[in-house]
This record gives sequence, structure tokens and C-alpha cells, in this order.
Amino acid sequence: MTFINSLENRRTIYALGKNVADEAKAIETIKSAVRQSPSAFNSQTGRVLIVTGAAQEKLWDDIVAPELQATMKAQGVPDSAWEGTRAKLDGFKAAFGTALFFEDQAVVKNLQEQFPLYADNFPVWSEQGSGIITVNAWTALAEIGLGANLQHYNPVIDEAVAKTWNLPESWKLRGQLVFGSIEAPAGEKTFLADEERFIVAN
Repeated sequence: MTFINSLENRRTIYALGKNVADEAKAIETIKSAVRQSPSAFNSQTGRVLIVTGAAQEKLWDDIVAPELQATMKAQGVPDSAWEGTRAKLDGFKAAFGTALFFEDQAVVKNLQEQFPLYADNFPVWSEQGSGIITVNAWTALAEIGLGANLQHYNPVIDEAVAKTWNLPESWKLRGQLVFGSIEAPAGEKTFLADEERFIVAN
């Protein structure tokens, strides 16, 4: 399988299940993908909380659902909208696990102090690094036959997640990669025309 094939196989899969035969392999795949991902100044600012089993249920039932419902209510969203949102959350809960990606702001701040010339760039590079480890983990999971979809319930759930798992204050939540067995394939993917995206100069 070529690298491009791997990227083609990495799709957004919403119909996920818990039929994962080797949990250790799935977790090590995520860890390996993160370890091998590049970062500015080799800063390795990415941090990952991987939840499965009861912790997966807790994340979506006891943290995301009540925090999101309260936020929607505070924003004046009609109660009728909750039913559809709850169904989406139940779909995420049905997956085998979730990898929550964070960026360690203490490392970012330290780099800013060490290299003041690049101080404004380190937060940007941190965000780029988060994207890199996320898509690398996602692609690596696809290579072992698992599906995933990426969610962003931060900052709504940040405080509750940090409190529940006693995370360092410097960890800033950036995304949640829900993963599991593929119960239904992804839909058709469309692409912009090349002339709209690329310029090749010789």
C-alpha cells in the first residue's frame, strides 16, 4: 500500500462500532503515529488522552452531553434541537474509543521565551503540529482497518475533561478523534477542480 492509498483510505466514518479485536494494537498505532510526527524545533507539544470502555461512555454521556446541552440552553437554542444533537452524541459513544488531542501550552510558552525572534510563530506551529498528529493517527488507524471521525467540542468540554482525568492545566484541548470498527462505509467524496487549488510554476 502506498502513502497516497493510505490517504485515500482515511475517510470520515460516522457509523462506528466496538468490534475491535486488538485494543492494544489500536492504542499503540495512535501512539506510534504521534511519536513519528514532525513538530517545529522537535518540540513535541502534542499530548493525547485515549479513552475506551467505561471512559468512552463517561466522555460522551457524562461530559459532552450535559456540557453541550447546558451551553445550547444558555445560547437560547430551542429544546427541540437537542434530540438530533443527542442522537449524534450517541453515535460517537457507540464507537470503540476516542483520542483527545491536546497541545501543551507550557512547552509553547517556554519556546517563546527561549527563541523570542519566533515568539509569534510558536502558537501557530503548535496548531499545525496538532493537525499533523491528528491526521497521522487517523490515517494509521485506517491502515489497520479502523474508521474514525474528528470532532471539536472544545472549549465546551475542556474544564470537565481536565477535571475528570486530572490533566495538567497547560494542556489545551484541540480535537476529539472518535474511532472504532467500520459499520457502514463513508459516502462519496468530491474534489475541487485542480485549477482551483493548484498552481505549478516552472
